[in-house]
Amino acid sequence: MLGLRFVVLNPEAANWLTNGQLDWVWKASERFDIPVALTAPGMLPAIYSIAERFPGLKLAIDHMGLGPTGKAPEAFDHLPDLLKLAKLSNVVVKATAAPAYAVDAYPFRGVHTYLHQIFDVFGPRRMFWGTDITRMNCSWLDCKRMFTEELVWLAGGDLSEVMGKAICRWLGWKEDLST
Repeated sequence: MLGLRFVVLNPEAANWLTNGQLDWVWKASERFDIPVALTAPGMLPAIYSIAERFPGLKLAIDHMGLGPTGKAPEAFDHLPDLLKLAKLSNVVVKATAAPAYAVDAYPFRGVHTYLHQIFDVFGPRRMFWGTDITRMNCSWLDCKRMFTEELVWLAGGDLSEVMGKAICRWLGWKEDLST
């Protein structure tokens, strides 16, 4: 098992994050060092509780804690709850689908401020780039270029970490970014 991913988009599944029904999953994942990625919009306080109760559990917050819809700035109303999670060293954030939340076209400046805030709190070793290309209103290259060319505050070693080195390390994968 390389990892688990849960997409929690309905109230019944959301209850599983608060009622202890999945505690056996968190315990087993923690014991066997199996990372868990969660897409659970509106559930960041519950995720905080899980991460706090299971400090050895590797938890990744998908899509910066956002759901499948919404646009900046309203979509980022949850940001204070996301940034609180940075206090817990077992939590990382995937900055996936960032262009999908922008109201403007490439280079999607409408989301740069939010990405910068997330980076400032989580740092380059706990914030990971990604696309979720199936929902993008732009090309894969534009998703990548937004990070590699347009986020002027993200450079050098920090850029390498966000663009792949950090997630490889977090997952325990060999860091071969030659492709």
